[in-house]
Amino acid sequence: MGRYFEEFAIGERVEAPSRSIAVADIDGFAALTGDVNRLHVDDDFARTQGFRERIAHGALVLSVALGMAWQTGILEDTTRAFREIETWKFTSPVYPGDVLSLVVEVTALKPYPRLRSGTVSFLATVTNDRGETVCGGTLHLLMAMRPAA
Repeated sequence: MGRYFEEFAIGERVEAPSRSIAVADIDGFAALTGDVNRLHVDDDFARTQGFRERIAHGALVLSVALGMAWQTGILEDTTRAFREIETWKFTSPVYPGDVLSLVVEVTALKPYPRLRSGTVSFLATVTNDRGETVCGGTLHLLMAMRPAA
């Protein structure tokens, strides 16, 4: 079971299990979405654009980060809605073989007692195994309040 709205505290940090990005992840995402931009599927083309090889889609990295957040267990069965992504920025490319880490920090809590829920705002930072920040921003999730006794 995940955590209820009341169980979060501003300033609290949670680290997610790390995850590696494979060529198969990139190819599968390209096939799933239809985004076959050559930067993502053609190593030679990506090199002509200044990258060392193909790079992962930004949307793939964001999706993986959301999955990593889920793997922490704090969201399971208590998340009512994914409300908003705010100021998400991609700052470094993600290559096949990169191992990504995610840290989220609670930055705001807004209760909605009538809805028996509240919005928890998380500042999310995704880094690679070289210590570079690859992307991040603020995620706003609507979390259930603890059921009445």
